[in-house]
Amino acid sequence: MKAKTSARTENRPKAPVSGELTAAARPYASTKTEQPIEAGTGATASSVCESRPMARPLSPSLLLAQASPFQRVREYLCFLELRTAAESLGGELDRAAAQKLPPLQVLDNLLAAEVATTRARRLKTRMGNAHLPRNKTIANFDFDFQPSVDRQVVAELSTLRFIEEKRNVLLVGPPGVGKTHLAVALGAAAVDAGYRAYFTTAMDLVANLQRNHERGSLPHRERGYIVGPPLLIVDELGYLPMDKVAANWLFHVVSRRYERGSIILTCNRGFADWAQIFNDVVAATAIVDRLLHRATVINIRGHSYRMRGYHSDQADDRLIGYGIAANGSKGGGAIVS
Repeated sequence: MKAKTSARTENRPKAPVSGELTAAARPYASTKTEQPIEAGTGATASSVCESRPMARPLSPSLLLAQASPFQRVREYLCFLELRTAAESLGGELDRAAAQKLPPLQVLDNLLAAEVATTRARRLKTRMGNAHLPRNKTIANFDFDFQPSVDRQVVAELSTLRFIEEKRNVLLVGPPGVGKTHLAVALGAAAVDAGYRAYFTTAMDLVANLQRNHERGSLPHRERGYIVGPPLLIVDELGYLPMDKVAANWLFHVVSRRYERGSIILTCNRGFADWAQIFNDVVAATAIVDRLLHRATVINIRGHSYRMRGYHSDQADDRLIGYGIAANGSKGGGAIVS
């Protein structure tokens, strides 16, 4: 009898120590041996909140009552998916104890860290969905190379008020003068400020719409990328001619967004030539009419930035030739300006 009693006693589960949750008692606990994580241990958010999906309930209130306040707060933060705050909790408590910070300051620091992480994550998502080319900003645009671009107009557009007012921005000029750079830079500024944006070329836009129309998924596509974003950037209109179907799709987009959302559009041809782009005077007139209403037009005149080295060499050759002709010899004459 004593042997049986001893065996039953050994197999009986041990009662949890006060202030500690056993792995069996916690629905989120890992199957691995898990030790309580106290303040200042440097545990990461992934380890602190591991196996705590939102679909599962919190630990029973009785078990939470047995846990330490630190464990309970960490459990609440993980349940609310405030992973950065859960990761920072131990360090912030240590800092508060060392610097004698008030409780409200600890709470402020935890929430500030969580907000910063959330903002960064949302910005990354918006940037990914916008499909914007990289490394094009207002700061690295060469205004000195393109003096025809009015800095004050670009500065005003950089405030993004045109998005709030649902106005359009039309960038017109020959290839290489910076139209796409300015369009992308304004789009990146909008995304950074919290707006959703979508970048596409004109030909990709109409092809995408036609493809989704044939699949029966056009309404979803429009809500997600055409009508939904406050800013739509359409690049490279005019480089290739459009047939009547493409012209109708572009008119569809402009019409749907008219006074509902902003469009930034780049084109290498003046508005008088748009009938040639669309091969349809009526469609061209209707598109231009809606785009120009409440729009800012930037007409960029100048050389291609991509060809700046070539133009510089050509200018040097002309100046050298002028100097030789003026002095009648190849030797050391001054260049007259």
